[in-house]
This record gives sequence, structure tokens and C-alpha cells, in this order.
Amino acid sequence: MKNFNSGNTLTQSTGYKSFQPFLLNRKYKFDDSELLKLIEETNLKIGELNAFSELIPDVDHFIRLYVFKEATVSSRIEGTQTEIEEAMLNEIDVDPEKRDDWREVNNYIKAMNSSIKKLHNVPLSTRLLQSAHKTLLSGVRGKNKLPGDFRKSQNWIGGSSLKDATFIPPVWQDLNNLMNDLENFLHNPNTGLPEIIKIAIAHYQFETIHPFLDGNGRIGRLMIILYLLESGVLKQPVLYLSDFFERNRIDYYDNLMRVRLKNDLRQWVLFFLTGALETADRSIHGLRKIIKLKHDCEANRISKLGKKTPSAQKLLQYLFKQPIIRAEDASKVTKLSLVSTYKLIDDFMNIGILKEITGGRRNRIFSFEKYFKIFKT
Repeated sequence: MKNFNSGNTLTQSTGYKSFQPFLLNRKYKFDDSELLKLIEETNLKIGELNAFSELIPDVDHFIRLYVFKEATVSSRIEGTQTEIEEAMLNEIDVDPEKRDDWREVNNYIKAMNSSIKKLHNVPLSTRLLQSAHKTLLSGVRGKNKLPGDFRKSQNWIGGSSLKDATFIPPVWQDLNNLMNDLENFLHNPNTGLPEIIKIAIAHYQFETIHPFLDGNGRIGRLMIILYLLESGVLKQPVLYLSDFFERNRIDYYDNLMRVRLKNDLRQWVLFFLTGALETADRSIHGLRKIIKLKHDCEANRISKLGKKTPSAQKLLQYLFKQPIIRAEDASKVTKLSLVSTYKLIDDFMNIGILKEITGGRRNRIFSFEKYFKIFKT
């Protein structure tokens, strides 16, 4: 950590200066007692999260909401404005002015879900990240920025051009070499680094390489969850750092730049570990709140509905998977007529489970508001 050298600045033929990161894949000496203590705390907390997530019935339902939250927050860092409730709507129900943002968020969800599924057969690799990138930019505002392919031109971060850029990544001709090195680093068992430190360093390196013309931030954050799953650090995809990065956005970018300018890898790793520890703790609290909410709805709310309780239980179970619903959907779930379904929905509104969110008399949409609130805190 103390002797880490991030790279150097190279003057290109047209006069601008790009940053050339040094290769990562090598043996490291790691003996920082303060960081080791924080790593131990983080691993214990992640272990607690793993145990908790494996004990929860129907955990896949809750994971779905975590994925939607990650997609909305990670996209928000890049300027997209879509709330988690909006992301779960059908496209036709979204305000036309917000549909571009909706598509970007839902592309991120598709990219994440497909990438997690592919991990069973394909290792975390350049190929997997390029496939995720292709999905991410398909049919949205970045569709003309080489979806699925590394850039073939110079990009920059901050400013309006290369002349006033805050940071200029390496030239495109070096991308294959740098990304191959990053992939080898991730799969090298002999680096001497704990897994959580490896992905912290890898995330820094990916954002420094900036291999795509667009979508680097989202793919770089997706890479974190993919590595934690592949390495076995996480048993379920329930730990997403985007919310921490978004709430500490200035520190996030400052600490990345600090590595490039001052070789201060330690401060970045400290920031990353703090985020992982805090996020794991918040995830545990979130899962506990979900269990408490489920118990409250079952024991104190739908139990009051008498002979409607069996149908109410079916609808409640579905709401934990899909907390935005129309009467037609609820009718299919409960096997009730549309008239009876509307009466049941009215009951759910009266006992504080559902809330109507369109304000209209037709094509009404209902939200499990208390459930969404858990994912917003």
C-alpha cells in the first residue's frame, strides 16, 4: 500500500496528457494493522448478512427489490432520474418525458440479472463485462457509443474537452493489455490480498482505465457485486455499494483521483471498506425490517379480513415480489373476479398495505408503500 505507484502521465502527439496506469497483476505485501482490523469487521458483518439472507424464506423476492434499488441509484450517479417505484412500472405507464431514464434503469437491471446468471458458466471477465455493457446501452441514449465494445477514441472525465478535462484515461490502443491485466489480477490467487481489497483495487483500476465510451461507472459498480459473488464473499446478491457512493459522491471521486495524483491507494481502500461495512449493516437492518413488516401485515392486518384471508395471503405474498400492481394482476394472483379483487384491494388500502398512486379513476395502479420505504432508507 505504502509503495503503490498508480502510473504516470504521458504527453500525446496532439498535446494533451493522458494517464497511463501501471499493471496490477503481481504479488502484494499487505500488513496494515488498521486496515486488517477493518477488513475483519467487514468480513464478519458480511458473514452475518450471508447467514441472515440464507435464513429468509423467499429471499429471491427481496433480492429483486435490491436489484431495482441498485439500478436506480447507480444510474442516478450518472444523472438518470428514476425512482424505484417508477422503475417497476410498465413502460406504457411511465411519463413520456421520463421514459429514456426508465429504459436506462431497466437496461441496467437486465444487465445485472443476466450477468449474475452467466456467472454459473462464465467467469468474471472482459467478455462478461462487454456483454453487460451491450445490454446496458441497447436502445438508449448511449446506443451509438459502441455498446459491448471498447472505445476506439480518447475519452475524458470532467470539462468540455481534452483541453479542460479533470482526468484523461489511457489511450485506446492500450485498453486490451490493461483489461487483460485487470482480469488476471482478479483471478490470481497469489496476490497476497484479501478478496474485499482486491475488488476495491480492481474497481479503482477499471474506473481509471475507463474502457468504454459511456457506462463505465455503472459497469464498474456492477463488477463489484459480480466479483463478491464469484469469489464466495457473498452468498446472495444483497450488498450494493452504489448507495454509499451516491451519498458520498464527492469523496468517492476525490478518493479515486487521490490514487492517481498521489498514489494514495490506502485512503481509497479505507473509503471502500467503510462503505462495504456500512452497506452490509444497512442491508441486515433492511432484511430485519422486511421480516417485521411481513409479520405485521400477516398477524395484525390481513388477519382482520375474515374469510378473505386466504386470498389476502396470496396477494400479500405476491406484493413482496411485485409491490406495484394493477387490479388485473391481482385478479390473476388471487383467482378472484375483478369485482372481488377491487374489494380486496380496497381492504388492503383500508388496512394500510396498498396505496393508489395514479390519482385517477381508471387504469389505477397501487403501491406497497411501506415496503418501498425500507429500500429508501
